[in-house]
Amino acid sequence: MRKEGKVAVIDKIVTTAEKYANFYLIDIATFNAAKTGSLRRECNKQEIKLLVVKNTLFKKALEKVDGDYSALMPTLTGNTAVMFSDNVNSPAVLIKTFSKGADILKLKAAYVQECFYIGAENLDFLIAIKSKNELIGDVIALLQSPVNNVISALQSGGQTIHGVLKTLSEK
Repeated sequence: MRKEGKVAVIDKIVTTAEKYANFYLIDIATFNAAKTGSLRRECNKQEIKLLVVKNTLFKKALEKVDGDYSALMPTLTGNTAVMFSDNVNSPAVLIKTFSKGADILKLKAAYVQECFYIGAENLDFLIAIKSKNELIGDVIALLQSPVNNVISALQSGGQTIHGVLKTLSEK
C-alpha cells in the first residue's frame, strides 16, 4: 500500500473513532470470508461499524485521536477487527453469539464508557453493562413505583368506601 493510501485509511479510522463512543477489538483469525461476511451483515443490522484493520495503521490512528489509548497497544497483534458502536453492550452480545461453534470470535480489548477492558474474560461483564438511557429508565421506574402504589391504594380504597356508603344508604 502506498503512503497516500495509508494516510487515507488512518484518516478514516480517526473519523470513525471520533464518531462512536465505544469500540471493541476482536481477533478474527479463525474466520473465513463467509463467516466474516455474515458478521458484517449482523453488525449492519445492529448499527455496529466493523473495520478490519492493520495493527500499525490502527496504532497511528489512535495516536491522532484525543485521549490516551496506550493500554490498548499490547493487544494490537495478529488479525484485528474493530467494532465501533454507540450502544454499550451490543458488540459484546454479538461477540458472544458468534463465539459459539468451531470458529471462535475472541475479544482482545474494549474501550467502553471511557474505560479499558483488556482480555476475553471481560466479555460477560461487558454484556451486563447498561447504557446511560437504560440506567435513566431504571431510575425513573424506581421513582414511579411508590407513586403508583399510592395511586392504586387510593383508587381501591375509594371503591371500597363507595361500596360501603352505597350499602348504608340502601339500608
